[in-house]
Amino acid sequence: MKYMTTHLFCALLSGTLILLSGCGKSEPPSQTAKLPTASIRVEQVQSRSYQQKDEVAGTVRSKLKAMIEAKVSGRIKTISAQVGQEVAQMDPLIELDAQEISSRYDQAVTAREQALSEWRRYEALRKDEVITQQEYEQVESRYRIADSQALEAKTMLGYTAINAPFTGIVTRKLADVGDLASPGRPLLELEDPLALRLEADIPEGLLDRIHLGDQLDVQISSITNRLTGTVSEIAPVGDPNSRTFPVKLDLQSQPGLRSGQFGRVSVPIGLAQSLFIPSGAIVQRGQLDLVFVVKDGKALLRIVKTGKRMDDQIEILAGLDAGEWIATQNASLLSNGQPVEVLQ
Repeated sequence: MKYMTTHLFCALLSGTLILLSGCGKSEPPSQTAKLPTASIRVEQVQSRSYQQKDEVAGTVRSKLKAMIEAKVSGRIKTISAQVGQEVAQMDPLIELDAQEISSRYDQAVTAREQALSEWRRYEALRKDEVITQQEYEQVESRYRIADSQALEAKTMLGYTAINAPFTGIVTRKLADVGDLASPGRPLLELEDPLALRLEADIPEGLLDRIHLGDQLDVQISSITNRLTGTVSEIAPVGDPNSRTFPVKLDLQSQPGLRSGQFGRVSVPIGLAQSLFIPSGAIVQRGQLDLVFVVKDGKALLRIVKTGKRMDDQIEILAGLDAGEWIATQNASLLSNGQPVEVLQ
């Protein structure tokens, strides 16, 4: 298959060069000879080794995320936070109607005061040895039960005020004022926008190439610069249907980085050898990628097949051989067959 692909590219290359040379025949030979000598810089095409990588799609998510729920049932009285609002830890988010719970608390406090008064009275009687020790302990027990009930009612009353568990941003609002809040029903969603990670499902064939603490290249479509993610979690059990394993990579905070964005993580799979040239040597004309090969003092047009980009270098899959010299400066201004002077 590789043999057939190479011959097919060579056939297309030859056909295109014939068309280009055919178009050149319409010009008088005298015009071609009058092309001025261009001063250029050249570079020799060399083979270099590089790390092959396989890209896996993932999603940016927050490391710290919480669904805000009520611990007691009640009508929502006020909602202080709105979607997109930043809140600090312990800032008020939601307040529930507390009339019923407040009444229970008042009753519990009254019962505790009565039990306390009776306990103190029985304590004085015990000193005078008017009552038995058993009677005193029964009254003391009733007071301790009333005190515990009052503390429980106070705690339940505190649950009517729902505060932010950590500093973050409100990402979803799932209830409105007047709705009935109950345990287990989400009301708000809160996330920390500064602690983000990329979550990706890694195929089992690549899992042995990833280890905890590895730093892998991460690319987010809306962010121009490439990020680095640190592998923080590798699931020990995979999905039997997709044969993939969830992997999480911690990301550093970057402008424009948000939860829910699409991203790709590059997993190294081994070293490979290929030809690379400066990306500035490529001249694009229509759908063709061209370079100018410098030979015998002239710039000769050559169609090439390009591959992946690595920094300012671009891979050449076909069209060039190692050891050839190509123009790397002012290549787009050259013409086929133009005399050139190589600058030192």
